[in-house]
Amino acid sequence: MSSTPRRACPLLLAALAAGLAVLAAPAQTAKSRTYLFCFWNVENLFDDRPNPKLEKVDREFDAWFARDPQALKMKLERVCEVLLGKEMNGGKGPDILALAEVESLRAAELVRDALNKRLKDRSLHYGTVVYRDPQGGRSIATALISRVPVVGTPRLHGKYQRILEVRLAENKHELTVIASHWTSRVSDKAGRGRSAYARIIRDDFMKAYRRDPAVDYLVCGDFNDTPDDDAVLRDLGATGELKKVLALGKGDAPLFYNPFAELAKAGKGTHYFAGRGYVFDQVVLSPGLLDGEGWSYVNGSAAVVEKLSFRGRPDRFGGPADRRPWKNRGASDHYPVTVRLRVAR
Repeated sequence: MSSTPRRACPLLLAALAAGLAVLAAPAQTAKSRTYLFCFWNVENLFDDRPNPKLEKVDREFDAWFARDPQALKMKLERVCEVLLGKEMNGGKGPDILALAEVESLRAAELVRDALNKRLKDRSLHYGTVVYRDPQGGRSIATALISRVPVVGTPRLHGKYQRILEVRLAENKHELTVIASHWTSRVSDKAGRGRSAYARIIRDDFMKAYRRDPAVDYLVCGDFNDTPDDDAVLRDLGATGELKKVLALGKGDAPLFYNPFAELAKAGKGTHYFAGRGYVFDQVVLSPGLLDGEGWSYVNGSAAVVEKLSFRGRPDRFGGPADRRPWKNRGASDHYPVTVRLRVAR
């Protein structure tokens, strides 16, 4: 979001009328810089300190990583192998990294420190780590690690829900990031919990949109639903139809643009269950991220990073009962997803 309010609809309609796929001309100038945004469900990332308050599966992973330094070392090694691979900024790592299934602030800091240790260029080191404990359900919250400075106070939305809001600013342009992890299909077969997550995020976005229709508002997460499911399409209001988003007028309810809908149609998957791939991990973008001012989405940049795979699907790290040697383990049962953002100077 620019420091000065701007009118979104005329720019969007002008871009559509000009036949552009996305983004007005200002976002394409050489005077702007791009940033790689990544979301990743890193699957059961626990820290090195025992927490006796945890229960069930959380207690199992908490005890394992706290008591077995080699297990934690190898988990972090695999996570860094993906995040510092050539697919991530040519080995520099994402500029903004949102994570899911993180036990604690300490666990997120361990990821940051492991990344910084491997980055020889100190200008690329990560400083910011944001974590808030929703204090409900499993200890697998969301967190954010960033090279872009935080402004304001990060906060959680909902009650006991994994919906973390962080505002970032570069060149006086603000970007609101919602990092979320919706209820699973195992515990929420009917999908009511996922719909509740979507509606809470939608309501917050609408408040921001009423204040400034050009607000740069990005929602990412493990939705545990595909781009075609009701919670994403109807309750969150995210569509893969870019022209539909751009054609909306001043009196119409805004929609998010979901670039991962096309990847799902192309047969991509971020998580696999019963032999089938699902695009559960997504990044969706407000109309303000399509107007070529402030923060903007770089057209066609959405990607699923298929690294550390086994038989065409994410190779998970596993747990203490897994008998595979360390060298045969992956990082997570989810692939990371990325988009590239441009910031005007």
